[in-house]
Amino acid sequence: MSKYEKLLIQILKGDSDSNVSFDELCNLVKKLGFEERIKGSHHVFRKQGVIEKINLQCGGSKAKTYQVRQVRDIILKYNLGGSFDA
Repeated sequence: MSKYEKLLIQILKGDSDSNVSFDELCNLVKKLGFEERIKGSHHVFRKQGVIEKINLQCGGSKAKTYQVRQVRDIILKYNLGGSFDA
C-alpha cells in the first residue's frame, strides 16, 4: 500500500485529524486531481465538477484539524476516494 493510500485511509477514518502533515495533505489533494494556486500562505485548490474550493493555510508542519475535516467531507461528497471511501 502506497503512502498516498495510507494517508487517504487515515483521513477517511478520521481517527487522527490533528496529526496530518500540511505538505502531505496538499500532495493528496493534488493527487485527487485538484489544481493548486498559491497566494501568500494560502493554497487554494479547485477541480472541475467540484463546487467547493479547498483553501489550506500553512500554519506550521501540521495541517489544521478543521481543514482535514473539510478535505474529508469533499472526498466523501464527490466520491473521490475510489475504493477507499467509507
